[in-house]
Amino acid sequence: MADTAGRTVLRTQGRRAAAAFGGDQPSGTRHPLVAVAMVLPLAVLLAVVFGGWDAVLTQASSVAGMLER
Repeated sequence: MADTAGRTVLRTQGRRAAAAFGGDQPSGTRHPLVAVAMVLPLAVLLAVVFGGWDAVLTQASSVAGMLER
């Protein structure tokens, strides 16, 4: 019986943690601006490391054009 109770506690804690981090949304419903905010720091880092500012600007303008539609 203790094993079942322990699993229930862990499952409840997992649900609370998922809810705290926005896990209550169905998958695939992330707002496009949130996705951009998540990817932007990595894009800037890669552009600095590899010197690809032109490519980053081209891709950013393409993404901005898609978000306007």
